[in-house]
Amino acid sequence: LKEKTEDLKRERRLAEDLLHQMLPKSVAKQLRKCQKVEAENYDQVTIFFSDIVGFTSIAASCTPLQVVEMLNNLYVCFDTRIESYDVYKVETIGDAYMVVSGLPEKNGTKHADEIAKMSLDLVAAVRQVVIPHMPTGRLELRAGIHTGPCVAGVVGYKMPRYCLFGDTVNTASRMESTSLPQKIHISSATYEALLTDDAYEIELRGEIEVKGKGKMKTYWLIGNKNYSVQN
Repeated sequence: LKEKTEDLKRERRLAEDLLHQMLPKSVAKQLRKCQKVEAENYDQVTIFFSDIVGFTSIAASCTPLQVVEMLNNLYVCFDTRIESYDVYKVETIGDAYMVVSGLPEKNGTKHADEIAKMSLDLVAAVRQVVIPHMPTGRLELRAGIHTGPCVAGVVGYKMPRYCLFGDTVNTASRMESTSLPQKIHISSATYEALLTDDAYEIELRGEIEVKGKGKMKTYWLIGNKNYSVQN
């Protein structure tokens, strides 16, 4: 009986660990208690989007198994690295990677700084990821960041997902889609949030036309003055 009880406890821990990787701990706890998870409004968060440059052509030149292996190598690398920062990985859709800071646990004004440090780390890390079927090839990342308000909540009953909604999500996605290879494209809102501690090298990109937003003044995040990312 004692052995069976220990086995049961171990299985429960494994199930809880898996659930916590798919949903925030606070949300998972409410779902386990069969409580309704209320959507929450956040005044300020910072959202990061990235995707692989030329992913469609890379995927077309290899087998489905090779695509999965390549993405798995990339995401295992990213997932390991983001543990060093106060961020929450929202989801991956194909080659797109979405991370947020400032929710579900609020962290005051730290969210822009946490995402900025993380993004510099990931852009450096992607060059170290090995593509099994292209040993001499290297992946390139295109990244975008925006800061602003958003709503977060659980959507769905079967395979529930923790989703973010609002214009901040759309703008962060636009920052990524209008970025360039191995560049981190940031909005004016993120730029202003990062100015507070003067820790970053930032370059003005200028005004660009952003779909659905019109002209926006944007910047390139170049580096952090206080440390260099270790590859």
